[in-house]
Amino acid sequence: MWVFLLFLAWPLLEIGLFVTVGGWMGLWPTLAVVILTALLGVALIRRQGMGALQTARARAVGSDPLSPMAHQALILLGALLLILPGLFTDAVGLFLMIPPVRALLISRLGARMTLRGFPRPGEQPAADDWVEGEYQEVEPDHDKVESASKWTQH
Repeated sequence: MWVFLLFLAWPLLEIGLFVTVGGWMGLWPTLAVVILTALLGVALIRRQGMGALQTARARAVGSDPLSPMAHQALILLGALLLILPGLFTDAVGLFLMIPPVRALLISRLGARMTLRGFPRPGEQPAADDWVEGEYQEVEPDHDKVESASKWTQH
């Protein structure tokens, strides 16, 4: 229900901000701000994509990759918000570009998350994660498949 209300309130907030800021600054400066922030968002996405590859290559083996990946994901989210037309989304996108804001979000959200999956470097998986079983390789019987096909008969 709250997601529906969010999607209803978001455009209304954007329209209200356009009208208020447009009345204060004027039409053309308001449109210029929206267009310039969209161009900034596109430039940040291009730079962030290349920066992610360089960071992944330069990262030391065994180091914790979650914090740098979370920072890059928040920068990408901020850049996407800058591309969207609207003053509220631009403000949120610009706040996500500030490193202390990202660090605060990561620490707050990270405390609420639990990681499951691969063990950390140097950590052994729990004994109940192992599955024992037996297997037998079965070779396909090509003769049956070929004799059933009408294309191979002469």
